Amino acid sequence: MTDDLTALEPLLRRLTEAVERLAPPPAAPGSMAHADAFVWQAGEGRLQPVPRVNHVPLDLLCGLDRQVETLMNNTRRFARSLPANNALLWGVRGMGKSSMVKACHAAVNEEAGGNGHPRLALVEVHREDIPTLPRLLTLLRGQPRPVLLFCDDLSFESEDASYKSLKAILEGGIEGRPANVLFYATSNRRHLLSREMIENERSTAIHASEAVEEKVSLSDRFGLWLGVHNCDQATYFAMIEGYCRHYGIPFEREELEREARAWAVTRGSCSGRVAWQFIQEMAGRLGIPIAL
Repeated sequence: MTDDLTALEPLLRRLTEAVERLAPPPAAPGSMAHADAFVWQAGEGRLQPVPRVNHVPLDLLCGLDRQVETLMNNTRRFARSLPANNALLWGVRGMGKSSMVKACHAAVNEEAGGNGHPRLALVEVHREDIPTLPRLLTLLRGQPRPVLLFCDDLSFESEDASYKSLKAILEGGIEGRPANVLFYATSNRRHLLSREMIENERSTAIHASEAVEEKVSLSDRFGLWLGVHNCDQATYFAMIEGYCRHYGIPFEREELEREARAWAVTRGSCSGRVAWQFIQEMAGRLGIPIAL
């Protein structure tokens, strides 16, 4: 029996080596070969693939025509290795800032199939992981595809010095931002910093104006500012009608507007988020499955 096993050993070794050659190699921490979207897992130092991005089509973003066109053009240029700006989308909550970023990413990748350009990767960075950006850029530097970093609801509070890391990443530092990386952020604040934070700096600094300049200069590092503001009722109704048509939800206009107006009153505002929540309520009542 021992002799038989010894004779089989070379054959088993060759079979094992053949199987290893056929098996795909394990993905490296910075591998971007298997998806178009990722979440930066800072604690593990790796990119977690996202098989399906939750996004809405661009034509459903009502009331944001100018902002969508500007961001789409900037994103398209970046994806084609042309000069483009870091972008800050700021303004009221629930009006589609993050939806714009995800929709532009999807639309640019739809175009990529026909123009020979590499697909654009989207990497979400959580607010609390901003200090780890230098480590992330080390993984992304030299990637064969353009990478769009995205941080949703970015802002900084008192005693939070991580904004300095972001300033260095956007334009400063010896190495600077890699040519294949662009940074998009959304925020409810135009200058990303709380008023209390700015006032504290002004009151304790020897030269108050210089302290304030240090704080507000963070938003200046974004070459593109896109403001998003409250919508009126007409835009709110247009959003809801657009969703109804897109998802095949039957409606009668006067009745739809009456219910949508009552729904907005219960929420205390008209916004894209409120419109989407109303559509989910309406589709649920009618037994119509919908998904982004």
